[in-house]
Formats: sequence, structure tokens, C-alpha cells
Amino acid sequence: MRLRTQVLLLQSGVVAVAVGVGFGFFATTTENRVGDEHGQRALAIARTVAADADVRADVTRFAAADDGVVAPGNEELADSAVQQAAESTRVATGALFVVVTDEKGLRLAHPDPDRLGLRVSTDPTALSGAEVVVRERGTLGDSVRAKVPVIATDSDVVVGEVSVGISTAEVGAELWSDLRWAALVVALALGAGVVGSALLAARWKKLTLGLEPEQLAQLVREQEAVLHGVGEGIVGVDADGMVTVVNADASRLLDLHGGVGERIDEIGLTPRLLELMNNPDDEAIAAAAGDRVVLAMASRVVRDGRDLGTVMSVRDRTDVQNLTRELDSVQAIGAVLRAQQHEFGNRLHLLYGLLSRGDTAAATEFLETLVGSGGVVDELAGAEDIADPNLRAFLIAKAAHARERDVTLVLGENTWIPSPLVHPVDVTTVVGNLVDNAVDAAADGPARPAEVEIDLVEHDGTLIATVGDTGPGLAVDPEEVFREGVTTKPVGDRPGGRGIGLALTRQLARKHGGDVVVGDSGGRRTAENPTGGAVFVATLPGVCEPGGGES
Repeated sequence: MRLRTQVLLLQSGVVAVAVGVGFGFFATTTENRVGDEHGQRALAIARTVAADADVRADVTRFAAADDGVVAPGNEELADSAVQQAAESTRVATGALFVVVTDEKGLRLAHPDPDRLGLRVSTDPTALSGAEVVVRERGTLGDSVRAKVPVIATDSDVVVGEVSVGISTAEVGAELWSDLRWAALVVALALGAGVVGSALLAARWKKLTLGLEPEQLAQLVREQEAVLHGVGEGIVGVDADGMVTVVNADASRLLDLHGGVGERIDEIGLTPRLLELMNNPDDEAIAAAAGDRVVLAMASRVVRDGRDLGTVMSVRDRTDVQNLTRELDSVQAIGAVLRAQQHEFGNRLHLLYGLLSRGDTAAATEFLETLVGSGGVVDELAGAEDIADPNLRAFLIAKAAHARERDVTLVLGENTWIPSPLVHPVDVTTVVGNLVDNAVDAAADGPARPAEVEIDLVEHDGTLIATVGDTGPGLAVDPEEVFREGVTTKPVGDRPGGRGIGLALTRQLARKHGGDVVVGDSGGRRTAENPTGGAVFVATLPGVCEPGGGES
């Protein structure tokens, strides 16, 4: 049985039971109410008759008479004021009967004259002086009757009773009249319940996209398996921007502080990722998240023409960035080796020429010169002022890579790093990004010779790096350059786009309590900026071992 059919039947059954219980309660209370109303009506009639002066006087007279006066066949009873008053009242009120008795329970008034003088068929309880309303069966059938004592005219003595009955058939007729209207209301309520159940079933079908419970359960199992097994971060929102899915990888990669049930702009996404969620374009972009670089892609989910929301997948690209950086170093080393190979080839040709001519003395002198020089490729001048071997080798490789692009990397005269690095990876990431950007700017700039100058100074564990170039300067606002996605380079030459390096650099510096700022936007040479290009200053507290020396 389909789910919507089950919902329809279940809801209809619940409505039917609820309405049935309500109808039964109403019928019971209505029956009691109608019975009470007719009992009060009979009581009011009985009180009226019992209070009538002629009735009281006549009943008092019959009660005082000798035995035998109140007897069957006594014509005086049929013509008495009590009989006349009782019958006129019965006819006027529509009561089933109005019976009056003396103090012995003998009838003084009755709708059937043949029963006058006979004892009443029910207990004359009002003779005790109390009014009662009961439901009894007498000679005229079932009735709701009220019994009221008749007090003597000249004393407080009970000399008889008045019994007024309303037929239970009349009570039943009024009850059924009320119940018919109630039944109509119940039918309408049941119909409304069935219609509401049908609408609920249709709504349920729409919400579940027509899927049955077994299919929904299977989807949940598959979702759990996929979300926790893909090795990627997954963030999903509905069409209203409420988060519906966040797996553990997404929380870890993006450092989220919110989750399912919150709005997408409240869980801690960076502005670039939030913009991607709001405007998905099915293309991967690179973004910085804390000290990580992630590759994110967002897509809208549509089923049967209905917008179900947006899903973003996030992949950690930090390892790829590290591999790219290592590859750059390998390429720089390769450039150094190619330069060495070229130099060796030239010098071997010179030796060959000298030896071919038999000029061994000159060849020997040339070899002594080579051996005394200690190498064939000049290292980065001033690199010996950097105590940390990782940073020194890194800068030498960057210098070789810069030479491949006809850019000279120069260490400033103030460079002095006497202490080893505590966080070499973060330092090389920050310095490497600044140097790479400076080399690109200098290589593409109009100034020749192209040059990048870097000053590295350490004081009490804090590294201050200043990088300037001979490029044309910044073409964007100094603060905008640190925003993710902002770049002056072509965006199509790298998967996920550009504009990540400086954002990541600033985030890494701020993680250590420092910062990266634009010292000079560049564009012209000044005494403070002799290179004329952009100048970036990075401050990295605590990345060097303190106490290594003073500048």
C-alpha cells in the first residue's frame, strides 16, 4: 500500500474515532439534558397545581373526610375542583398526566375518571414533604414525573401530593431532533477530516517527491554512506538558504561553527564561499579557509522542475599547493643544473682547445682557477646571513627560478636571520608567495633590468620580510588585493582560478599574530621605494627561535 494511501486511511480512521467518541458523549449528555429539562418542566407544573388555592382547599377537605368518601365510582371526585384544575392544566401544558392524591395516596384527580379513588401505582414519595423528580413507569406508561406535596390551607400538614408526568416518547422525540442535527455536524466534520487527510497525503507526496518509505530509508542509508565516504566536504542548503547537510569533512576543512538547521550565512563560511553558494555556476574555484586552500564547486539541485537548493563540494587543495611549491623548487633546481651544464660545456670546450694546442700550462692554470672558485654558479649574494638552511636553500632556488625569467633576486643589505626557523613551512609559504608575485610583476613590467629585492630581518623570534619589485605597481586598492579571487593575472591558466596566494598569506600571518600589508602601492621610484614597484611587508611573530642574535 502506498504511503499516501496509508496516511489517508490512518488520518480518516483517527478522525472517525474522534468524531464518534464526541458524538457518543454529545448523545449521552443531550439525553440527560433533555430529561432534566422535562423533569424541571413537570416540577414547575406540579408546583403550580399544588399552590393553587382551590386545589389545596379541596384536597384538605377530602383528606379530612371520613373513610369511604375517596373511593372508586364516587361522582363527587369526578366533579371536584381538584379534577377540573388538574385536567385543565394537563390540557394546557400538554403533560401526559396531572394526578392529585390525598394523604393516603388515593387519586383525587386523574386523566382517566375510572381510576379516581384508586391508589396510585407508584410510590407517593412527596407525602413525606419533599419534592422529587424521577423517571418511572405507571399506568399511563414511562414518563419523567415530578411529585410535589400539597400543604393544608390552615396548617403546615401535608394532605396530599401532585404528580405531573411528561411522556418519555416526547423526551425521545426532542432528543432525536437534537441528535439529527448533531449527526449532520458529525458528518460534515468527518467529511472535512477526510478531505484534510487527502490534502495531507498529497502534501506528504509533494514533500517526499513521490518516494515511498522504503525508498526514503534507502536514500538515507546511501546518503550516509556517500557523505562520509567521498573524502570531500559537502554542504547543502534548501531553497530558503537553510543548511540541510554538513558532513564531517566540510566542518574540518572549512572550520565551520554551525550546522544543520541554521542559515548558510551563519555557519562560518568565508565571503568567497558564501558568494559561491548564493550564485553557483558549476565551475570549481579555489578559496582560502583558515590555513588551507580548498577547491570548491557548487551546483543547484532541481527535480521535476522544483528548486531543491544548492550543494557545494569542497576538496582540500593544500597538499596540491605544497606539491606545486615543491615542483617549483625542483624546476628551479633543474634550471640551476641546466645553467651548470651550460657552464661546464663552455669550460670543457675551453680546456679542449687549450689541450689541443698543447698549451698545458694554460690549461693547468684554468683548472686551478676553477677548483679555487668552489663552484661554477654564483650563489645568492648575502645568503650566508641566513642561518636557517631551509630558508637559505629556498631563496637560492627562487633566485635561480627568477633568473630563468630574466629577473634578478637580490637580498637587501639589512638581511640578517641568525636563528633557525620554528615554523619553516609557514615562513616559506608566506615569503614564497610574496616573492613569486614580485617576480611575476617584475618579469611582466616595463623596467629593465628586472629586479626583486627582499629584506629579511629577525628580532626576538619575529621575522619581518619586505619584498619589492620593479614592476608597474598595484592596479587595485591595497586592501582589495588580499580578498580571495582578486588578481591581475589571467584566471584561465590555473584550475580553480587565481587570487588565493595573498589571501592565504595574510591568513597564515594572522594565525601567528602578525599580518601582511602593502607598504607601497608602487608606480614610481622614490627614496623610500627605489625599485618603483609594489612593496609588501610581512610580520611573523614567533616563527624564529629567540635569542639567536640581534640585527
